[in-house]
Amino acid sequence: MQMRPVCCAVLVSIVLLTTVALAQTTLEAVKNRGKLVCGVNTGLAGFATVGPDGKWRGFDVDYCRALAAAIFNDADKVEFRPLTAQARFTALQSKEIDVLSRNTTWTLSRDTSLGLNFSVTLFYDGQGLTVPAKLQAKSAKDLDGATICVQTGTTTELNLADYFRRLNLKFTPVVFETVDQTYAAYDSGSASGSLSGSFKRKSSGSHRRTSIPLPAVRTPTSGAS
Repeated sequence: MQMRPVCCAVLVSIVLLTTVALAQTTLEAVKNRGKLVCGVNTGLAGFATVGPDGKWRGFDVDYCRALAAAIFNDADKVEFRPLTAQARFTALQSKEIDVLSRNTTWTLSRDTSLGLNFSVTLFYDGQGLTVPAKLQAKSAKDLDGATICVQTGTTTELNLADYFRRLNLKFTPVVFETVDQTYAAYDSGSASGSLSGSFKRKSSGSHRRTSIPLPAVRTPTSGAS
């Protein structure tokens, strides 16, 4: 199966480049507060992680700093708020954060039903399965009846169900709130495989030493970050 790209974009709660009146309201609130509050992943290598010095680093983090620099001429005037996939939209809708800059799939339903606005595309990714090499699986078709770790509250979880249904295969999902929890369970042997974004598969943990990535497995979707 040919892997298609997943586009990742910045999801903005009416902060920039939306209806002018609403955008000014949020922008004014940010200016009056004196800092930007930016929602990021709880921990995703290359995108949003906290270093030994306590400072946030990563691609999504840099975007938040760039917004702060544009607003205040100071890239440090930003507060980072780590959010799980389950909590991200609520935080944005309730104005707990001003901007959500994290891996978040951009879909038509989200674009039209959440009352939020997707902005610029930041990252293109895909999704795929990682399995223990000892299974000698060549594709997802070899995983009938498998137990698969997946992050809850994501389109990844939905894509996994859709894909196995289309292949007429059965599987048991084991869901977790964070990427670290998902891979920790996989590394412990709690599941036959793990489904995540392609970047996560390449950048995450010890599972790489004894595991292999399978070819692309899922219905492609657009993503936002």
